[in-house]
Amino acid sequence: MRDAVATVVVAGRRTRLLDAGAGDAVVLLHGWGGRLESMAPVAECLRRRARVLAPDLIGFGEADAPEGAWGTPDHAEFVADLLAGAGVGRAHFVGHSFGAKTSLYLAATHPALVDKLVVVGSPGLRMPPSARARVRRAMGRGARVIGRLGPPGRRVRDAVYARVASEDYRAAGSLRPMLVRVVNEDFRHLLPAIKSPTLLVWGTEDDAVPLAHAREMERLIPDAGLVVFEGAGHFTYLDDPARFCRVLTHFLYGG
Repeated sequence: MRDAVATVVVAGRRTRLLDAGAGDAVVLLHGWGGRLESMAPVAECLRRRARVLAPDLIGFGEADAPEGAWGTPDHAEFVADLLAGAGVGRAHFVGHSFGAKTSLYLAATHPALVDKLVVVGSPGLRMPPSARARVRRAMGRGARVIGRLGPPGRRVRDAVYARVASEDYRAAGSLRPMLVRVVNEDFRHLLPAIKSPTLLVWGTEDDAVPLAHAREMERLIPDAGLVVFEGAGHFTYLDDPARFCRVLTHFLYGG
């Protein structure tokens, strides 16, 4: 039985890959700012009945940084190449947030690779902004104008940005151009092309990707169902790991 984290090189880029257990392959993709260890509870749930593969996505964990502002398609192609190198031609996918978005893209564009698909708190739809979001955007636009007024203006601009920017944006550092690119992607047109049986798992209190996104994805993906975790946030698999494991294994294996 495999149970190791190794450094692998894919198309000249280094990353780490957890390869644990034996059986049909299940790929776990972490969210923005995460690393393969972020999916540890899911790996523990599955490793006794599946071959679990969980990489550091490029730019995160101990993986190499990307060249330029990678979009989700770039990450998806990297994952596809990584799996080919691991001898995996078809797998179930379990993705959280950005990793879920990458999984959705793979399911739509590489249907032979994706068997069943579990999507947890995934972005990927441009929805009408909330009133709060519209206020924050207006403040950001005003701050950009003020920032042109020399050092005092830049101090005001930076103070406003610190208030209205998301935590991911503030922490992104050199990955900020990549974050801006992936946040602005809209995969609505791709979702009807997904043929994989798809389970959407969402928390009612997800303040990163609201439940309305899940309901729209359920409508657009031909073979999709939604399980809602009452009171859970963006990390449903951490908020209620025992229930998540039961739901996951029932969807993947039945019984």
